[in-house]
Amino acid sequence: MRSLWAHRAHPSYQTRIHPALTSFADECCATLARLLAYVGTLALVAMLGIHLWDGLPVGESSEPLTKVSWSLADRSHPAFAVSQSDLLEKTEAYEIFRHPMGGRRDVIRWARPGEKPVAELEIYRPGAEFSQSGPAFADIAARMEPNDGARELEAAGVIDSKFGPVTLLRPPGEAGSCLGFLKRLDDPDLQISGWSCQGDVLPAQRAAVGCMLNRLILLTAGNDPKLAELFARAELRRTDCAAASPATPSADWVTSAGNPFLRGTL
Repeated sequence: MRSLWAHRAHPSYQTRIHPALTSFADECCATLARLLAYVGTLALVAMLGIHLWDGLPVGESSEPLTKVSWSLADRSHPAFAVSQSDLLEKTEAYEIFRHPMGGRRDVIRWARPGEKPVAELEIYRPGAEFSQSGPAFADIAARMEPNDGARELEAAGVIDSKFGPVTLLRPPGEAGSCLGFLKRLDDPDLQISGWSCQGDVLPAQRAAVGCMLNRLILLTAGNDPKLAELFARAELRRTDCAAASPATPSADWVTSAGNPFLRGTL
């Protein structure tokens, strides 16, 4: 009797449970499909946002960030010096600036106490920030006259130094003013620049700049063997500052004056 009721209930039980299992499986599949669609939509939105962000132009507000990102490195040690300086009566100040992207600027200035500098020498070892910096001529002009706004500079000839030919710069029409200079090296990546207000005439100013560069020495190269090799080779070409004085004529007509004359007749 008992087995008969169990036998009759068995088919009815199978008929009731099978649709429930099927409905549950369908619901799981639908939920998983919706979840995958949701995650895929979020991924597409994120990819689109990244693409739009990378495509945004650099606004004017980002430019001052590159200018103020240099910071004074108080704990760094000087890497350069100028030996036997002619500016003995001036106070020498040495400052080191570092950039978060790897650049380093060693700046040497000479000035009397309480007065504006009369000369400046900067050794710039660029990092990844070099492509963001402005033109070198404009930077030198701003350093020469920081309170006079951006000024243009014109070529003032070329002088020879132990680092090779150096470009000279001056404000247009101001032959007796300060004289800027710029030397760019590729191996190692190095830029030497600055300005000098020594001398009343152009030959004396040229001689002062040449003497400053010839007396520039390396104190420590750190982990840069190419920098040490550069200064070692430069010392072999170093000349006496007396040879660069205005009284000593130069055999090179290109470097002998700010605006040299061609020799011979045309």
